[in-house]
Amino acid sequence: MRYRRADAAGDTYCFTVNLAERRSDVLVRHIDDLRAAMKTVKDAHPFAILAMVVLPEHLHAIWRLPPGDADYPLRWSFIRPCSCGG
Repeated sequence: MRYRRADAAGDTYCFTVNLAERRSDVLVRHIDDLRAAMKTVKDAHPFAILAMVVLPEHLHAIWRLPPGDADYPLRWSFIRPCSCGG
């Protein structure tokens, strides 16, 4: 699958992340794990979370990256394996 991505360093990005299993409630059951994963990644690769809504099977997030940095895929790649009990 191809994604179109704007690479504007230091910009603000809006995400919707869906679980493959749409009937799952894993995000809210493991909210503390998700929170810890976000903090760990933010400590290593700074970004600002301007807003975030976590629902049982998907989340919405608005992030602002630092000037000179457009690598939000890197951040998501580190968050996914260490969140939600996985």
